[in-house]
Amino acid sequence: MSDEKVRASLDNARDPALPVLPTVNPNLKRAEPQSDSLHPAVYIATWIALSSSVIIFNKYILDTAKFHFPIFLTTWHLVFATVMTQLLARFTTILDSRKKVPMTGRVYLRAIVPIGIFFSLSLICGNKAYLYLSVAFIQMLKATTPVAVLITTWTMGLHPPNMKTLGNVSFIVIGVIIASLGEIKFVMVGFLFQVGGIIFEAIRLSMVERLLSSAEFKMDPLVSLYYYAPACAVMNGIICLFTELPILTMDDINRVGGFTLFANASIAFMLNVSVVFLVGKTSSLVLTLSGVLKDILLVFASIMLFRDPVSLLQAFGYSIALGGLVYYKLGGQKMKEYLGQGSLAWAELGQTRPILRKLMIFGGVIISFFLVFGSLGPRYAPESADKLYNGIGNMIGDKQI
Repeated sequence: MSDEKVRASLDNARDPALPVLPTVNPNLKRAEPQSDSLHPAVYIATWIALSSSVIIFNKYILDTAKFHFPIFLTTWHLVFATVMTQLLARFTTILDSRKKVPMTGRVYLRAIVPIGIFFSLSLICGNKAYLYLSVAFIQMLKATTPVAVLITTWTMGLHPPNMKTLGNVSFIVIGVIIASLGEIKFVMVGFLFQVGGIIFEAIRLSMVERLLSSAEFKMDPLVSLYYYAPACAVMNGIICLFTELPILTMDDINRVGGFTLFANASIAFMLNVSVVFLVGKTSSLVLTLSGVLKDILLVFASIMLFRDPVSLLQAFGYSIALGGLVYYKLGGQKMKEYLGQGSLAWAELGQTRPILRKLMIFGGVIISFFLVFGSLGPRYAPESADKLYNGIGNMIGDKQI
């Protein structure tokens, strides 16, 4: 009998229900390729930290440090960004993707410069608002940016009007209206500046979408900054030349400190770099959800650092706005999927790491307590709230943090 027939007869005699023996040594483990990239949580945490730091830093310089020159501060940021992007383009490979963009002088004048104008206006109005409004209220107003972008894209003919989508974003508007009615330190001038900043930003984003509708003009945020920053710096410099520069003195700059201004511009630039890595390592959806978390943390930081009172009505309205924002970005079906995945992950965490889950619950309760106390304390118990804030400030000062 040939060898082929013997093997065939053995195969037919084998019970298919029995397990098949492995043909390789199970003790030999295949080497897994080592990944040099960091965990996505690192990029998310870095972006949230930098984004929050820029906002708090700007608020400190413009309001607490009494440096009432927002146009000059914006111009300084853009000049710094221009220098840094030029250096990165010449000595690193981070901006090599700019070579794929068919940028000509005509395209720059017709596309980049108009976008830069609205970019400058949005930055100026946004920084002006810090002189009048709290960080918490500004973040609440910024929740309406997607609504403004949606209406602007309809007006510019980029997308057809959709009443269902308008109904979805209406919850954001309702929530922000409730939050505005509950704002204790409402200043109409600051409110109008912030609304103007949101409108200019919506127009800018819509113009960017129209520019990027063709595949050859795809640009990441850092390459966009490479093109926008010089034009914006020139335009802001011209505005500053006729508005703030005549009254700006070296005493004003020395009062803030050259190192403080340098650190402020550095953090603002690193924020743009972190956006590139965050979107590259995760997705734009993760960036959106991280933005919601960042806004919540900023409201908390505003209460603790600047003693900004937040009423319960305001917190209720902002919760509605955030819920509407998440629903608009994800959609009902996606939210159900993510909620299901989140509940499973939470249950699994309770089984594998019960102590960690208990610590997370405890931390959430503590943060909620401070949020409630921070919002009600300055209004109903100002003396006790001042003692607590002064105690925290003394502790920080003693440790020289």
